[in-house]
Amino acid sequence: MKLAITGGTGFVGSRLIDAALEAGHSVLALRRRPQETRSGLEWIEGSLSDAAALEDLIDETDAVIHVAGVLKARDAAGFEEGNVAGTLAALAAATACGTKRFVHVSSLAAREPGLSLYGASKVKAEALVEESGLDWAIVRPPAVYGPGDRETLDLFRMARAGRIYMPPGGRLSLIHVDDLARLLLVLALPDAPAQLVVEPDDGKPGGWSHREFGDALGRAVGVHARTISTPRYLLTIGSRLDRLLRGRNAKLTSDRVAYFCHPDWAVSADRAAPGHLWRPLIPTDEGLRQTADWYREHGWLPR
Repeated sequence: MKLAITGGTGFVGSRLIDAALEAGHSVLALRRRPQETRSGLEWIEGSLSDAAALEDLIDETDAVIHVAGVLKARDAAGFEEGNVAGTLAALAAATACGTKRFVHVSSLAAREPGLSLYGASKVKAEALVEESGLDWAIVRPPAVYGPGDRETLDLFRMARAGRIYMPPGGRLSLIHVDDLARLLLVLALPDAPAQLVVEPDDGKPGGWSHREFGDALGRAVGVHARTISTPRYLLTIGSRLDRLLRGRNAKLTSDRVAYFCHPDWAVSADRAAPGHLWRPLIPTDEGLRQTADWYREHGWLPR
């Protein structure tokens, strides 16, 4: 296939491009800064706010995989611009170019839009996709991890130090980025089901308790780490300190505190991917070890 991919310079998007090229597809992707030249990959200068660039990206392609989005923003307007307006622009370009297949990467946060500004923006974006008239599929990934991910790096660092500070008790599902990439490519196929919302994971029924996940992180880094359940008020204080120390680069924003403290971020079995299309291939213990090894090799974790 000839695929248009947004968010191709980010963590999920870059691994998706790798998977697409390895599978023999050709790819067009947006960039704002110079990127590595690769066979089968054409970079298009521009962003989601550039209608001409989006049409150059999508014209004469077989499918759009819309990965681009905003995880952190200072206010509702930032999430609206990155997740709602950006999705609307991609849908408009696909419609104008006649590309019918549209695979949208959303989030489990869309299930609970009242919890966070992020989740509210994601459910609005989903509504736009569903009303687009295109042959759409929506994927709501749970926590995504894998080599090169900076969002989960702090958890590995805490595990390496012997103490992992997690939100109050709850459950979560996980998926390795390469399993997610395979699913997105399958859903981009012309004969894949349309009007489908999928919540994929690693195949662990009911997801992981926070303690189970902490134990798995400890195994991955070779340390017997203690998992500590952190009260919400301490996470709130931590978010303020993170904002003071890292400013716009803060990871623990107040919006993310609200999201993290929800007790159930396990996927719904009713929204599992059709088994004949896709199954996860990477066991989480193996994937976490692989990720820890990558961090060590690149100097992100001590050896």
